[in-house]
Amino acid sequence: MTAASIATTDTVTWHNSVCPHDCPSACALEVERLADGRIGRVRGSKHNPYTDGIICAKVSKYAERANHPQRLTRPLCRRARKSAAGDAAAAADFEPVTWDAALDLVCEKFTAAARAFGSESVWPYYYGGTMGLVQRDGIIRLARALNYSGMKKTICVQIAYDGWGAGAGALIGADGREMADSDLIVVWGCNAAATQINVMHHISRARKRGAKLVVIDPYRNATAKVADWHLAPRPGSDGALACAVMHCLFRDGHADRDYLAAYSDHPARLERHLQSRGPAWAADITGIAAADIETFAAVYGATQKSYIRLGIGFSRSRNGAVNVHAVSCLPVVTGAWKHRGGGALLATSDSFRMDESLIQGPAGGDGNGDGNSDGGARELDMSLIGPALCGDAAALHGGPPVKAMLIQNTNPMLVAPDLGAVRRGFAREDLFVCVHEQFMTETAAAADVILPATMFVEHDDLYRSYGHTFLQVGEKVVDAPGECRSNHEVICALAKRLGVGDGDGDGDGDGDGDGAGRAAGNGDNRFAGFNLSALQLVDQTLARSGYPPRAQFTRGHFTDCAPAFEAAHFLDGFGWPDKKFRFAPDWAAIGPYAHGMPALPDHWDVIDNPTDEHPLRLVAAPSRGYLNSTFNQSPSSVRREKRPQLQIHPAAARRFGVVNGGPAMVGNRRGRVTLAAQYAANIQPDTVVVEGIWPARAFPENIGINLLIDAAPTAPNGGAAFHDTAVWVKPAE
Repeated sequence: MTAASIATTDTVTWHNSVCPHDCPSACALEVERLADGRIGRVRGSKHNPYTDGIICAKVSKYAERANHPQRLTRPLCRRARKSAAGDAAAAADFEPVTWDAALDLVCEKFTAAARAFGSESVWPYYYGGTMGLVQRDGIIRLARALNYSGMKKTICVQIAYDGWGAGAGALIGADGREMADSDLIVVWGCNAAATQINVMHHISRARKRGAKLVVIDPYRNATAKVADWHLAPRPGSDGALACAVMHCLFRDGHADRDYLAAYSDHPARLERHLQSRGPAWAADITGIAAADIETFAAVYGATQKSYIRLGIGFSRSRNGAVNVHAVSCLPVVTGAWKHRGGGALLATSDSFRMDESLIQGPAGGDGNGDGNSDGGARELDMSLIGPALCGDAAALHGGPPVKAMLIQNTNPMLVAPDLGAVRRGFAREDLFVCVHEQFMTETAAAADVILPATMFVEHDDLYRSYGHTFLQVGEKVVDAPGECRSNHEVICALAKRLGVGDGDGDGDGDGDGDGAGRAAGNGDNRFAGFNLSALQLVDQTLARSGYPPRAQFTRGHFTDCAPAFEAAHFLDGFGWPDKKFRFAPDWAAIGPYAHGMPALPDHWDVIDNPTDEHPLRLVAAPSRGYLNSTFNQSPSSVRREKRPQLQIHPAAARRFGVVNGGPAMVGNRRGRVTLAAQYAANIQPDTVVVEGIWPARAFPENIGINLLIDAAPTAPNGGAAFHDTAVWVKPAE
């Protein structure tokens, strides 16, 4: 058996693997390899104590994706003109070509763009279609080696991480496994039953002991349905709720003043500030009754082992960072951090000490490792892809237009905000786009060259999590179908053709070591990652990072990088020089959009409030069966989700003439989409919800819900406000 193989029968073998998708759980998997060389069943590993044998339904049926008849298996080249329609069924617009022909064309176009407009006119674009470090982040190495535009990763966690980091100073927290020891668990802004099934598993262990579950979310999602208590604040009002709870904690003697004096910056100032922000004040903002806020505050304050699991969802608002910071203040006020099973968790990212220099290449000219290309090329905001492709000078940082793109691991023609602008940008005839994909997505259909991509069971990679503390290796289990190649293989092949990664260290692509290459500084071997296999990159990255070799991982699969209890609970101090939690953050030090942010926790009223023209607030939430646009080809996920629906309170539906089950239009100044109305009583009357990023073809307008979402950067450092959109609703015409 190989290192990844764990069991063998006459017909099948079982292999260790890791779920690659953009989910905090990064589940440890066991994958069945059938006698015909394809994968069969997929199950959670019981050997990993966080996964503990539990995985989501969509990944358990992964064979539907890996063995899907519509997978891309050959390179394709466009033979028809582009359009702004975003038709994902556009296979007839392409013809098969050889890999050499496809790669040669890509390099020809990249080189022409760089010569005519400068290297920054080429923009490699990617995200979390795979979270494996080798396969996801190698594209950064290509950008740095050739001084292409870098990418600022704002589309998912930026706002939340800014909010948490503003107070705590480090992306760590109480280990998720500690929820089993908690007496009160608060899931705030996260539909864990749909997006983090392992969280629900550890919560269930606590509830068997008598622990209570409170869910705070604008609508009664799958997690709220199984909670002991659901509080439904209006979108963007979480900061007000948190402030009112802290008001009660100070007023009623639940503030741990000794802890506050030792571990926080301005507790007395905070207490004075909160005196005017009680339950009645918050009730008007949140829509939650003052009595319910009082009750929740009393229960939370009286429970030492109270654990808040913060989600990313409630950060996706124009005031999202302020809201996340306000919620992160709660366990500091009560001193819950002192107790096992107490405290809070947003992310575990800083639990890992990774040296990714071989994978990503050397950091940009400013030395901050923020994604800039080598030599300090500009860094374009990924959430502003629409404005950038449409020539917006601010989005382009005053630099050249984007003339060529390589896209891996993401589907911006469906998942990016302001889809109207994104569509117009991709329809440009002067924009060359190469998409490396598994299916004919909306973005692939807009490409000039499509390259077929492997899936996680078909390549090697290294995975860390942002929801637990296990570093995991996922080795190849089966051969890829057809001519599919991994991200790493494609990046290395392009690098060699473009003059780096030629194996002799000089970067000129001729193998003679004469140093005449086009990419600056390759003679010092800073880009040696182009000359290594994926598994070699894994091994050398582990060694550089100070981790044991794969052979010493548990079952050759994972190692636990959990910080000690004292560190995870900040009992050694928070992540600032003075070791104190910051109730008064230095927002301006975090990003360029901090003007006007409140000095202390508060309700910052900069959200897209309802108006007479747009009287409702839209939350574009994740669904259980899909993950962004992934799995919308899987038959079981499609059957589960059925069709896109607009969840709307019956009173609001009657007000606007919308019939339950009937077609409804939802829109704003950016456009409109049509979908089925679904009455939902457990939702604020001025809030509507659409779950899931459905394929464009699911809507009569052939464009998805993100058409309605604004791309403007949020405070303090950018990010799209996906859950902060004022809309109108009316019956479909």
